[in-house]
Amino acid sequence: MKRLLSLILLFFAFFCFSFVSPALAGDAGAGKGIFTANCASCHMGGGNVVAGASKGLTKSALEKNQMLSEEAIIAQVTKGKAAMPAFLGRLNAQQIEDVAAYVLAQAEKGW
Repeated sequence: MKRLLSLILLFFAFFCFSFVSPALAGDAGAGKGIFTANCASCHMGGGNVVAGASKGLTKSALEKNQMLSEEAIIAQVTKGKAAMPAFLGRLNAQQIEDVAAYVLAQAEKGW
């Protein structure tokens, strides 16, 4: 019985961890240059010259808009939304992850 329970627990653990999404590996240092070249014209200093401060990249704006995570920022940069164009094709997946890491790091620092 003990052996059966151990096997069931082992199977359960294996099953659960098999479907965990991989950790994002954005590099904020690399993201700075990509941000400067592709995003800063609209988001200089963490602002938003098109849609206003409420849609900026400050920590409070990101929190308010449910965007304070790498996953959310990656989705927004990849697919675009409203006035923001999609960057998939212009940037590769790693570059988009790097930009997301940079944005989050800057938001934490207060831009």
